[in-house]
Amino acid sequence: MQLSCFSPNEIRTAYGLNPILNAGFTGTGQTIVIIDSFGSPDPFKDLQQFDADYGLPDPPSFKVLHPLGTVKLDQNNSDQVGWEQETNLDVQWAHALAPGANIVLLTSPVSETQGVQGLPEFLKLEQYALDHHLGKIFSQSWGATEETLFMPAGKKVLSDFDNFYREATRQHVTLLASAGDSGSANPDVNGNNYTFPTVGFPADSPWVTSIGGTTLNADVSGNYQSETVWNEGAGNATGGGYSQYYREPAYQKRYLPSSLYSQSHGYRGVPDVAFNGDPVTSVPVYLGFMPQPGYFMFGGTSAGAPQWAGLIADANQMAGHPLGFLNDALYKIGSNPLLYSQAFHDITTGDNKQGNVSGYSAMVGWDAVTGWGTPKTDFLIPLLAQPSK
Repeated sequence: MQLSCFSPNEIRTAYGLNPILNAGFTGTGQTIVIIDSFGSPDPFKDLQQFDADYGLPDPPSFKVLHPLGTVKLDQNNSDQVGWEQETNLDVQWAHALAPGANIVLLTSPVSETQGVQGLPEFLKLEQYALDHHLGKIFSQSWGATEETLFMPAGKKVLSDFDNFYREATRQHVTLLASAGDSGSANPDVNGNNYTFPTVGFPADSPWVTSIGGTTLNADVSGNYQSETVWNEGAGNATGGGYSQYYREPAYQKRYLPSSLYSQSHGYRGVPDVAFNGDPVTSVPVYLGFMPQPGYFMFGGTSAGAPQWAGLIADANQMAGHPLGFLNDALYKIGSNPLLYSQAFHDITTGDNKQGNVSGYSAMVGWDAVTGWGTPKTDFLIPLLAQPSK
């Protein structure tokens, strides 16, 4: 496949966002909260370069907060550099789809990897954001394989997050998370893949809207042509599958066909929706801290979470209030044939199988690789903002 890279305008065109933005719904008055380890050396300066190059306004407000302290960034530390890149991806592409929204970046001095490490600090940051009323949309482009949290310390983390997510949802916060980039074969704490299909946390949480990844095909102007499940093999594919911990939430039990029980066995399926995530159909991110500063191409479901955060900022502005928990509305729309075809691109081709680890296949309607599919935002955003009675 030919390598392609989509500009902000091309992504907006592919997913139908330009009419929404042109009508003035750019996320004005909304705040997107982004949580990452370490942050990057100067994310606002890099965002300004991104904006200048793509003709975007700078956000009305951009704040970087370090409630837990900072560490000195070392450009020879590949883990830190990876988080720096993730930070710029999250910031620039949340902004690209909601150029009128404020951004708050919260950074942790601890690297989140697999298992418990880093998750308690992320929870403290999110609690800080909730307590200080920093914003109503949380973008979480990170995760740990669910099974790495099945020991007592991990189950405490799951319980603590569950309690927090319930409270955040009660306060009308929208929680978004990437479904993972390892397909069905996710690693344990030692970096060795499990030999059976797994999913990641927090994407598996019933309180979270999880984002899967696709391969987007569009023309040179960004006009939508088709999409398939993102799966490059060799450990690079969209996450998706069924939790071994969380039971099937009410919105899945009510709106998904009973025929899926043979897959789910009554457990939570992920993802809920999807977005372009294939690094072959990538998005550009400006990295001013690299030895040769410039644009680098990125993909992954971690690109989808901040872009969905931008879409929800636009929808919140249109609604005149925060939408908060999304999944009830998304599943109600998806289960209505008259609305579904207008609101989503249904992805029906591909799977997330990895090597000898079985995966899941795309199918008509919801599936455990792309959820309901990718948004047709010119219809979906007004529908979320002003749902029919």
